[in-house]
Amino acid sequence: MANLVIVESPAKALTIKGYLGSNYKVVASIGHIRDLPKSSLGVDIDNHFEPHYINIRGKGDVIRQLKKEAKNAGKIFLATDPDREGEAISWHLAQTLDIPSDKPCRVCFNEITKNAVRSAIKAPRKIDLDLVNSQQARRILDRIVGYKLSPFLWKNVKSGLSAGRVQSVATRMIVDRENEIKNFVPQEYWTIDVTLDTEKGEKLNARFFGNKRGKLTLADQAAADKVAEAVKNGQFTVLSVKRAQKIKQPSAPFTTSTMQQEAAKKLGFQSSRIMKVAQELYEGIDLGAELGGVQGLITYMRTDSLRVSSVAQDAALALIRDEFGGDYLPDAPRVYRSKANAQDAHEAIRPSDVSIQPKMVRRMLSSDQYRLYKLIWERFVGSQMAPAVFDTVLIETECGGYVFRTSGYNVRFPGFLALSDGTDETPDDIDVTEGNALSISQIPDLSQKEKLTLGKIDPAQHFTEPPARYNDATLVKLFEESGIGRPSTYATIITTIISRSYVKREGKSLAPTPLGVITTELLEKNFPEIVDHDFTAQMEDKLDGIENGGTTIEGVLGEFYGNFSKELSDADKETVKREIEVPQDVSDYVCERCGAKMVYKNGRFGRFLACPNYPECKNTKAVDKDGRPIEKEKSAPVVADFKCEVCGGDMIERQGKFGTFFACANYPKCRFTKQKTTEIDTPCPVCGSHIVIRFGKAGRKFYSCEKYPACNFSSWDLPLSEKCPDCGGPLFYRRSKKLVLCRNKDCGYKREEELPVSDE
Repeated sequence: MANLVIVESPAKALTIKGYLGSNYKVVASIGHIRDLPKSSLGVDIDNHFEPHYINIRGKGDVIRQLKKEAKNAGKIFLATDPDREGEAISWHLAQTLDIPSDKPCRVCFNEITKNAVRSAIKAPRKIDLDLVNSQQARRILDRIVGYKLSPFLWKNVKSGLSAGRVQSVATRMIVDRENEIKNFVPQEYWTIDVTLDTEKGEKLNARFFGNKRGKLTLADQAAADKVAEAVKNGQFTVLSVKRAQKIKQPSAPFTTSTMQQEAAKKLGFQSSRIMKVAQELYEGIDLGAELGGVQGLITYMRTDSLRVSSVAQDAALALIRDEFGGDYLPDAPRVYRSKANAQDAHEAIRPSDVSIQPKMVRRMLSSDQYRLYKLIWERFVGSQMAPAVFDTVLIETECGGYVFRTSGYNVRFPGFLALSDGTDETPDDIDVTEGNALSISQIPDLSQKEKLTLGKIDPAQHFTEPPARYNDATLVKLFEESGIGRPSTYATIITTIISRSYVKREGKSLAPTPLGVITTELLEKNFPEIVDHDFTAQMEDKLDGIENGGTTIEGVLGEFYGNFSKELSDADKETVKREIEVPQDVSDYVCERCGAKMVYKNGRFGRFLACPNYPECKNTKAVDKDGRPIEKEKSAPVVADFKCEVCGGDMIERQGKFGTFFACANYPKCRFTKQKTTEIDTPCPVCGSHIVIRFGKAGRKFYSCEKYPACNFSSWDLPLSEKCPDCGGPLFYRRSKKLVLCRNKDCGYKREEELPVSDE
């Protein structure tokens, strides 16, 4: 009787299946199977905040299949993600499958590798009810806030609005920043750059610093003219030449927060995109037989810990010694300290196997996967390397009692910077704005009291800039610093406030919509705690206390609900029972049908432009990420040479998320669709039918039987019609390696061969 392993993701199930052998069956729950009902509060507030869970709509078939598999299984292992959300999924599965609460059935692994999975299966534990209760408390609290606040917004702002505990605080942060920008008063200041000539004819660029007593700010033109007048006919003297060596330490390995910040900054990814790609790298990628087949490339990507296992650290040090030499090793293995409130259940984000370098797997990964894996790999390896050493110089020159400075640096020893070009790395305490020279080689070799002649003086007026709008990276950093939410929720928070039309993207920046501004003002007035940064951060600490066993669900929720219910009652009495007029988000684009200025709206598929004269004018336009209308060329639809299998209508070729497909021309009355496939001249090795080309997630090509899913044969590699000369088994072609291999694992037949492209 086979053992049953239940995970939450089909991709994760596929990876793990290859590690456990034929005595294990691995299936996926596809996320949560139970939750609070959508149609009601689902929480009995008067009965100790008892939640009422129901099976999620649409999960009936999954639950029936899981029960069937569990009934026929020898042992059941619940291997959902190793965090509070994963623990809650396992708890719901145990409840549904009647697994006793005291039975060791929970297995956790920080990385999806063969050793980690097999070790976890050998040491199951009981479900951690403190972890489950922490998740339940958050879910119940968010449900109470959402279901109690939303009707208040319906009555006073606009019907159909939703409120969220953490999302409301996030929206307020963006609104507050917008108010800072609007209320910002620019301050004038001046700089003075000079070009000085040495006695040898060399040139030195310097910038005004102050006087011998310290730094001075030139607030207006009069102050700048005073300095310029004092030095324009004088002689400059070198006051000091300070040379030093500065050390720059490498950054710690990634946490969820720092990974999102760095990927947003260097790769231009949005938070949701970062977490999606990281999930793919964690759950497993087919690396081919030479690199161990399907395996997870990184450790669990939802963590705020900086801890690294000694095994991983030793592997990194060995790689550094082999690739760069002993000089690049630190004096002692590095240990990074996590923040005081960090959840230390997992390691920092690192490669599962540091020996798998990005360049080795580039062909097996999508562009996004490769770029993020490279970022994670380099950050981890760099964190274990020796520091960079810089030679620095700071020159001060004086004329008329005023001091001018020049600073520069050179890299003496690259250390961890050897992993990348290091172009954005400077010594921590060197201000490169103090002079125009950024390299010591550009600075003349001067000595104290040496005389210099003024060649050029350049006073310039400037004005202080308002604070920049938040983008994904800076907002995530603010979440972390303020204690708002948890690393696993940052991407969801940003996605939610945008989807609810409280915030919009303008390029890479996040700006509040008029709806977001009005809603925030109303909540600030009536529910100050809900949108207060400090209160929300304190609530996060209390919810973490449940996970640590320090408090209870009823204790935390009871304390919160007492004040919240009073605020609700007072707000209902004081606010006017009418809808507040929400200003429209007007664009600069004119409706070509009626001449009105179009407005931005949010729909099921994101932001779009609509005519304000709806329903008289129903003109709409899709927009790009910067809000510009996308003009689509209209062309006649491509009609397939077969009919709809449901209603007999024409089938129209369309482009979808995963490639080309055919849809019934009678949509939406008939919703029949069929993926477009290309047949190749190879029989299915399982049933003998034709092999066809299909496209999966992210448009990645694979091969499967034309009768899929009745016949479940599929392969990333091209199947061949010829048989193995050694065992008679099916052969396939691995184009990335230019190898023909036998699919029979017990047969080692392979040959090098470059086949012509015949399947495009």
